[in-house]
Amino acid sequence: MRFLFMNHIQNAKQSLRSNRMRSNLTMLGITIGVASITTILSLSGGASKIVSNQVDALGGNIAVIRPGSESETPLQDLAQFPAPQHFAASTLTINDINTIEAINHVSGVAPMMVLSGAVKAESSAPVNTAIVASTPALADIGGLKVQDGQFLDNNLSPYTAVIGPQLSVDVFGTEGSIGKNITIRGQAFTIIGVLKRQNNPINYNGVDFDASVIIGQSAGQSLNQGALQIQQIDVQSDSVSNLNRAIIDINKAILKNHMGEADFTILSGDQIAQPTNRLFTAIAGTTTAIAAISLLVGGIGIMNIMLVSVAERTREIGIRKALGASNKDIVAQFLIESLALSIGGGISGYVIGYLLAFSISSFLPFFPIFTWEIAGIAIGVSLVIGTLFGLYPAIRASRKDPIDALRQYD
Repeated sequence: MRFLFMNHIQNAKQSLRSNRMRSNLTMLGITIGVASITTILSLSGGASKIVSNQVDALGGNIAVIRPGSESETPLQDLAQFPAPQHFAASTLTINDINTIEAINHVSGVAPMMVLSGAVKAESSAPVNTAIVASTPALADIGGLKVQDGQFLDNNLSPYTAVIGPQLSVDVFGTEGSIGKNITIRGQAFTIIGVLKRQNNPINYNGVDFDASVIIGQSAGQSLNQGALQIQQIDVQSDSVSNLNRAIIDINKAILKNHMGEADFTILSGDQIAQPTNRLFTAIAGTTTAIAAISLLVGGIGIMNIMLVSVAERTREIGIRKALGASNKDIVAQFLIESLALSIGGGISGYVIGYLLAFSISSFLPFFPIFTWEIAGIAIGVSLVIGTLFGLYPAIRASRKDPIDALRQYD
């Protein structure tokens, strides 16, 4: 049995080598499809992992409170964060913030209200950006570093602002904008700090701080016609071990404030990255389905070339069957050739996919990830395509009558 199997492999190798150009062109469809899927999955995995890594880098003692109950489906979750219409219905209040600050093991609380608007200087055109209204605690909890000047301070005027380095360049043409004035919704603010560049637009706060402006909570409320719409509350515990205890106490306290209504969600650890993960999972699923079309085309190409091979080797099939080869042997012979084409295309597609992913990642703030799951998908898809589209030609070859096959080229 082992000798027969090795003989089938040797025959498949000789057959594919004798038509090398045709074999390579047939594998191309599988290669393109697997390369596309590998690129998509590795990049989406890298994008999803970046948020989890940020939370871990900040010490792993961060929890996030968002308005609305936890969604049951990925599509609902995508609609929840960071959709402005969802934020407009926020049930989180200043009373919740005060309650959280008084809970044991809570070392920092930073509410966030994100407004959209234009930032303007006297000598520049308006620049549309995110306007983040928060408290001084946001710097420590969010890991924000100040390059020049200082961060928000409750002892200073409420109309002071900290600006991202890219926004500073966009508005003033330089990152050195300390002491300059900007206008937001008709209100003048003095810049007291410029953030250190993060080059990381994907984060658990959902804000690109490099291109944003941060103002005090009271100033944000004033700009929003006196309404304080808290879209997220970042909470930091005094240690990782005390985070779960603090979350339990926070949940009880906010439920009491909201008369038992669970109209909020508390996330920690990998849960914080779930909205981002689901977003990229949905994108990856959609684009993978599109990439699968090329796999279908590649599979049809394998079936076509195997049918041609069966027609060309009719006499060979007749000789093998006349010498005692069973139908199973003929099926195995041609199925191995089909699998060789698909697996060869799958392996080359996997390698090309990662090379392409790393090339694309040079323009992105994250790197693709290597996982056994992606390798398994690449090889598994190749095996399925090779078997599915190679089985019919193999069965057709096995059903040929040996006498008719030998007589065909007489």
